[in-house]
Amino acid sequence: MVRLLHIEFIKLWNNRASKILITSYFLLLTSIALIAAIKFDIGPVQFHLADQGIFNFPYIWHFNTFVTAIFKLFLAIVIVSMMANEYSNKTIKQNLIDGLSKKEFILSKFLTVVSFSLISTVFVFVVSMVLGLIYSDYNEFSIIFSDLEFLLAFFIKLVGFFSFCLFLGIFVKRSAFALGFLVLWVIFEQMIFGLLGWKVMSWPNAKLIKDFFPLESMMNLIKEPFTRLSAVQNIGEQIGENMRFDYNVYWYEFLIVIFWTALFIYLSYALLKKRDL
Repeated sequence: MVRLLHIEFIKLWNNRASKILITSYFLLLTSIALIAAIKFDIGPVQFHLADQGIFNFPYIWHFNTFVTAIFKLFLAIVIVSMMANEYSNKTIKQNLIDGLSKKEFILSKFLTVVSFSLISTVFVFVVSMVLGLIYSDYNEFSIIFSDLEFLLAFFIKLVGFFSFCLFLGIFVKRSAFALGFLVLWVIFEQMIFGLLGWKVMSWPNAKLIKDFFPLESMMNLIKEPFTRLSAVQNIGEQIGENMRFDYNVYWYEFLIVIFWTALFIYLSYALLKKRDL
């Protein structure tokens, strides 16, 4: 496994575009710290974003994993381009000639996906821990290490999303078309949901089915954190809106994403095995 990973990272590091995208991605992950510096001081209005509790333990685990998950598109481009380059540079054929089996080839790509996801998760953990220790009003050990399931959800979410991107890269073979297909799939899921709710069943039942869609299930792992803020809840109470929702991560949500991940990796292998390279 180490040998397979070594081969993949050499390929990525020798690709200038991939190197820039990976570096930009991790720089963006650290940029979450810049939020702490945002201050508004306009006459009587003084507002410091860090004072609103966004870096309080354990809320910070929820907030940071939700926000940093947005940046996963940078690595999605790397994953898709990684497969497109295999075809355009004919390195996939050379790897197979050199003795790498198709199963090992897919395994090397999946290990790369898992590595990116794991490194990202550790990175977010470290950044969040530092910000929390600086700005959090709660520093008790039991509070700091509660709600860590959001980090696990972040990891599973990235593995699932990158596995989907890997499948698209193999299926389409061109990075631009694969990314275009990704956008179309987002629209497709929303269209199916709309048709189900409009013509087939009630909207609540359609929403239940929608939660099993691949991208929707990945999104559901980490629900929006903004309505958890006390300031937002206070505003909601003043205008008569109930802003208290269920933000928990449930075991069955993990299982749905793990199922899609396994399916995408299997389909990637089946497609590669069937093709005449």
